[in-house]
Amino acid sequence: MSKVIFVTGAGRGLGTDIAREALAAGHQVVATGRRPEEVEKTLGGPQDNLLVTKLDITSLDDAQAAAHAAVDRFGRIDVLINNAGNFYAGYFEEITAEQMRQQFETNLFGPMNVTRAILPILRKQRDGHIITLSSSAGLIGQEFCVAYAASKFAVEGWMESLRYDVEPYNIRTTVVEPGFFRTELLVDASTTWPEPTIADYAERTTATVAAWKSMNGQQGGDPVKLARALLTIADRTAPPLRFVAGADAIEGVEAKAQELLAQAQASRELGGNLGHDDATA
Repeated sequence: MSKVIFVTGAGRGLGTDIAREALAAGHQVVATGRRPEEVEKTLGGPQDNLLVTKLDITSLDDAQAAAHAAVDRFGRIDVLINNAGNFYAGYFEEITAEQMRQQFETNLFGPMNVTRAILPILRKQRDGHIITLSSSAGLIGQEFCVAYAASKFAVEGWMESLRYDVEPYNIRTTVVEPGFFRTELLVDASTTWPEPTIADYAERTTATVAAWKSMNGQQGGDPVKLARALLTIADRTAPPLRFVAGADAIEGVEAKAQELLAQAQASRELGGNLGHDDATA
């Protein structure tokens, strides 16, 4: 069944693949980005089932304007795919406080802005689906990813809790944790690379930046297949609350789950006996 699918960050990378695959599948697509003329060109020009509109996700005004434009054009929004994001790489001491805030502004408050603008439409419809791209780094801390992982861990908590807010209105939520896909996250337009500023980190920073840059375009995951998987999920009446995408991500999440279980068991003796003791009251 054809749906109206609203995609952020549709100008390149995974967002472009989602929009293209959705159009090919017969959906009506609202493709958004900071430079709409480039988004439209990337997607092959004007099309009957395509609305391209400007959206900087850090602007709530932009988000509200894009949501209204979508309803004016297509009458409703069925699926929101919060895809846009960026990556501030580096070790914690070499990431400035302002850069850390900017990371959260884009990766957490950005999708919150868009969701805040679209939720009233979904509630009025008593139907909708919110899909937000997190990362395996939203479940598993990684070296050189302290800002990115922190922002994605926050996305996980927001989406996991949002589920309970919106379930009564027949609005579904899915948070997606991809592993390494060829999504252009590591290109300079998406990644802010650190300058070595602290001698103790300089050698590691230089080597890690070179290693990450060499990985770009070589990641094992196919973004077109991921886009199709997301559209399959969007078509389900009972979509998963969490979708771990990619064999590397699944392996990592399974290992993390075992690690958490082991830590909980190890905490049982000391941590499990911290309640009020009636005998000593």
